Amino acid sequence: MTAGWRAFNISSDKTTGVGAWRDEDLVAYLSIGHADGHGTASGPMGEAVDHSLSYLAQQDIRAVVAYLRTVPATPSPDLPATLAPPAPPSHKDGGSTPDPRGKMVFEGACVSCHGWTGESPISPLATLTGAWAVNDPSATNVAQIVISGTQRRVPEGAVSMPAFGSTHSDAEIAAVANYVTARFGSKPSRLTAKDVAELRKQASE
Repeated sequence: MTAGWRAFNISSDKTTGVGAWRDEDLVAYLSIGHADGHGTASGPMGEAVDHSLSYLAQQDIRAVVAYLRTVPATPSPDLPATLAPPAPPSHKDGGSTPDPRGKMVFEGACVSCHGWTGESPISPLATLTGAWAVNDPSATNVAQIVISGTQRRVPEGAVSMPAFGSTHSDAEIAAVANYVTARFGSKPSRLTAKDVAELRKQASE
């Protein structure tokens, strides 16, 4: 955990690490913070890309990729071995949660960018399908990006996400994070308002 965000597995494990990623995917993720089918960097990783990695020469990025290939495979037992496919196009189908506020918040504030399937109608950077964040049953990074938003600098024209931490309660953020993992992930999360309050605290330290 870094500032309340989860750093995902970068070992050569083929299911919960980056062992199954193509070299081109890793180069893209490190260079611009996005790889199609794998998600977009946010939080501390997004900052690392924008303020540091994006300035590296391509041969240096490829050297980092070559190093990552040598990291011994270490599985993350709390992550699913298979990522969830796109959700159904109708909001009436697919994952749901006991708390109706999650779907209400998503419909009111999120669906226009992320879509009901999780494949964004406006930008690949806003696509949720395939991202570890929505497949992580802790929903740590989902909650953090809802709280803090993201202001990415690269690639040019990147779509930023507004922060909802000041406009939505801890209970609402927990509800929408749980809905997002239920609809777009392999296993729904069980975040509570208390969990979100703790994540806010960690992000501010």
